[in-house]
Amino acid sequence: MRLRSFVSTALAAVLAAAGALMPMAPAAAATADRWGFAYVKDPTVPAWTVLDTTRQWGSWKTAFPTAWAQGAKLAPGLFQVRFPQVGAGPRGVPHVTPVNRSGHYCEVVRWGQSGADQIVEVQCHRPGGVREDTPFTVLWTTSSGVLPAGNSYAYVQWAGGALTQSYNSTGMANAAGAFGVGQYAVRLPGVGLPDLLAGNVQVTAVQPNALPRRCKVNSWGPVSTYVQVEVFCYDQAGALTNTDFVLSYHRRRSVIGSFGPPNYIGYLGTAVGGPTNDNSMVGVGANTVVPVAPTGRFLATFPQLGVRETHAQVVAQGPGSNYCHLTQPWSYTTDAEVDVICFDNAGVITPHRFLAAFTSRV
Repeated sequence: MRLRSFVSTALAAVLAAAGALMPMAPAAAATADRWGFAYVKDPTVPAWTVLDTTRQWGSWKTAFPTAWAQGAKLAPGLFQVRFPQVGAGPRGVPHVTPVNRSGHYCEVVRWGQSGADQIVEVQCHRPGGVREDTPFTVLWTTSSGVLPAGNSYAYVQWAGGALTQSYNSTGMANAAGAFGVGQYAVRLPGVGLPDLLAGNVQVTAVQPNALPRRCKVNSWGPVSTYVQVEVFCYDQAGALTNTDFVLSYHRRRSVIGSFGPPNYIGYLGTAVGGPTNDNSMVGVGANTVVPVAPTGRFLATFPQLGVRETHAQVVAQGPGSNYCHLTQPWSYTTDAEVDVICFDNAGVITPHRFLAAFTSRV
């Protein structure tokens, strides 16, 4: 599936100029350098409450095995997650996925370092934009260095109308540019398969003023080994609106950017197939999606991946302001079952396409 906007001369020029302004940093280490993931089951807990220990892990566990990610409610819908001993300032990217059946959606407000720890602040809203608590999954990860061929990982941060942070495991320069209100193009060179769509994309809105925002993958496609993504962002009324965002891409690696460990990883896209549906234990095409009641809810199954502490992220894919997220925590059987639900802007359950990523910590 090729992107119409990417074949236009004007947008190609925007991306070329953006890439020229954002050279890659020198290689420092194999990705991912530092990372953490967690599930906020109860978003009303006081500071600093240990989060669900069955659905969290991080790179701190090597040196600090007894430390756990913690959380704190700050205000209605506003929650801070603290990943211990992995502080890296504004580096890296976070992702967040709500977990509810009521159409609440979440964004990242900010992330940064507090002492030795890394803080990710999340704001959630009910349909219509009122700030309100909801459970959610969250990750943060930062990477450097160049990876060998056969797998790949990349991310970008768009903030204040510019590409402010960029990583690509091939050592090539990513590019991003705006081509309309709330409409963005991201180009990730070298990370894909030749003219074949592969891997998985996740996108999260970032709003420093905590205004209601959400972003999605409007479309994505391959050009040679480039992966090109259109990101569209919306406000509470379902109108396209400018906002910051983060985007990450992984192919034959986990959503946190690492591999081996974790060895148990999978991802799928409901609209694309082929190597966008991959499972490290069973192979390409092994993951399944079936519709369940009510219409607009789906059960994605990742065979043999439900091992130890695990994590899931979901983002909507396709035109319009519809959005998707998790309905409940995934199952802990051998075959991990990830329950996804999609909504229109009014919060009515509505069928839509999505991209889902799942990983164990081992």
